Amino acid sequence: MKFEKNILCIGAGYVGGPSMAVFALKCPQYKITVADVNKDRIKAWNSDKLPVYEPGLDEVVRETRGRNLFFDTNIAKCIKEADIIFVSVNTPTKTFGIGAGKAANLQFVEKVAREILKESDSNKIVVEKSTLPVKTAEALKRILYSDHEKGVHFQVVSNPEFLAEGTAIEDMKDPDRVLIGSEQTPEGIRARDEIVEIYANWVPREKIITANIWSSELSKLVANAFLAQRVSSINSISALCERTGADINEVSYAIGCDSRIGPKFLKASVGFGGSCFKKDILNLVYIAQSYGLKEVADYWEQVITMNEYQETRFVDRMVRLMFNTVTDKKIALLGFAFKTNTGDTRESPAILISKKLIEEKAEVVITDPKALENARKDLADYKDLVTFEDDPYKAAEGAHAIAILTAWEQYATLDYKRIYDAMEHPAFIFDGCNLLDINKMYELGFNIIPLGRPSRARDI
Repeated sequence: MKFEKNILCIGAGYVGGPSMAVFALKCPQYKITVADVNKDRIKAWNSDKLPVYEPGLDEVVRETRGRNLFFDTNIAKCIKEADIIFVSVNTPTKTFGIGAGKAANLQFVEKVAREILKESDSNKIVVEKSTLPVKTAEALKRILYSDHEKGVHFQVVSNPEFLAEGTAIEDMKDPDRVLIGSEQTPEGIRARDEIVEIYANWVPREKIITANIWSSELSKLVANAFLAQRVSSINSISALCERTGADINEVSYAIGCDSRIGPKFLKASVGFGGSCFKKDILNLVYIAQSYGLKEVADYWEQVITMNEYQETRFVDRMVRLMFNTVTDKKIALLGFAFKTNTGDTRESPAILISKKLIEEKAEVVITDPKALENARKDLADYKDLVTFEDDPYKAAEGAHAIAILTAWEQYATLDYKRIYDAMEHPAFIFDGCNLLDINKMYELGFNIIPLGRPSRARDI
């Protein structure tokens, strides 16, 4: 079959794989290839056990793989054949040198740009799909435009992803908006319009926003910063609710009814996690500092500070209420993924909470329906001090306390009478997701400690 366009995505992770799967589903006239240097990851994408868990992803991949969706490790060959190349590689926070702890590490982006330049023998559109600092396109252009003798021309376009893990497939199928930024030159606008045409196969035109390339890059960072800010804001109020006897659920509902505020991202939790929020805010802080905007940087850095405070105070409260010690006490952590419907544990609050409990010499047992493999990697340095258990009932056997850290639906419907009978008494539940019925748990015999809500406890 002859395809109208050859589209390549370099990077087969949480963004590249699901995004390109939906491209293939919605655009059967295009050949979509996802390439990665990680052979094990590509092998998994070509198997029945995909490397990424995302509701609906299996079905999309099964329908498109081998038809117009392909996974490959031969990046050089894929670059040569591609008309449009999406760059979706990792951009972690720097851990060394200038900007360490805040700036994005762009070494993988630069390596990809140099490989694109080396292997290209025809004109290409290169699309930034990774989350990148403002002005990254300038660096890409300098690399791609550096070989004037080759006679190959590139256009750089920004198309940030706004997927939420756990709903990525639906987000791609029916996005709030698609943002495409380009240089405001005739060539840049033509390149932008080619990317618009891809999305126009299924996204209404009024949802496709075009902008200059710098606005597009910055919008991604700002969107994540605003969402994280809401989480930190409501979590700060949860601490106040606990001191005053107010109920965070009632407060959240009341303020969410204001049309100027709205109800989303106002659910108290043990803190935000994931690959983007912390990294993007720190990147925003670094950019503001780089331009001498100290007050702007300080403002956004406080969002991170509040998130870390929420995680730390959750553990402090556990220790304090369990008679000021958890030493040699078994604590069952229900949930390790940073949110439901994903196996992703990057920056999950459960990581810090686990480590702090281990430091307090607790006997930590972790269960999660999708994230145990990643949890083992995250806590590899503590492998002799923590246990992993698939079955939540076994995890809770003999435990002094349960802490719910991920709001998996199945945790709301467990047989808590059976769990209570199998636990040490007094038995505690620290509900970090406000998932359970407080009165019902209390009637079963638990000391139930929700987040930002009045506790019900007989043994404190």
